[in-house]
Amino acid sequence: METSEMEPVQINNAPRRPRILLAASGSVAAIKFASLCRSFTDWAEVKAVATKASLHFIDKASLPEDVILYTDEDEWSTWTKIGDSVLHIELRRWADIMIIAPLSANTLGKIAGGLCDNLLTCIVRAWDYDKPLFVAPAMNTLMWNNPFTEKHLMAIDELGISLIPPVSKRLACGDYGNGAMAEPSLIFQAVRLYYDAQLRSGGSNVA
Repeated sequence: METSEMEPVQINNAPRRPRILLAASGSVAAIKFASLCRSFTDWAEVKAVATKASLHFIDKASLPEDVILYTDEDEWSTWTKIGDSVLHIELRRWADIMIIAPLSANTLGKIAGGLCDNLLTCIVRAWDYDKPLFVAPAMNTLMWNNPFTEKHLMAIDELGISLIPPVSKRLACGDYGNGAMAEPSLIFQAVRLYYDAQLRSGGSNVA
């Protein structure tokens, strides 16, 4: 009998490791993406997605060797005919949990509006919201305080997306205020606490 995507796979009487899909959008905070990946790799299987803008800040050479990084160019590179796999669907099926960190103001607006013009937003548009999706925003303080941001956060909250709030500090642009992405260790801690709580409660939306 085939095992469903969300059933624990028993290996030596132990459940398989969680499958974590990490995604980065175009914020300077993406310089911490490799650190974020390393935070999860000891605990989980990790795959990564990066938007074109985020690649300005990600040092791909510093990513853990066992983490595959997918970009927009990969979306249709292996598709030639009807019946071939579609990457954003395959990644959605594979993942138990998705985390977008950093989430830029632009990508937040796209998700809130239902737009799906790149690999990352296509995954979100196709996401099964019985599975958790976390976001860790990163943007300038005035962008964070912009009225559109509150509207967009309300929209994604209605979808069931969980917010890991930004923090106040000196930003890369030189301004001081709220809008800096939470540290990778805090993002990992939030996701791990959620996962462990779901397991204890017998929740069905994690593997």
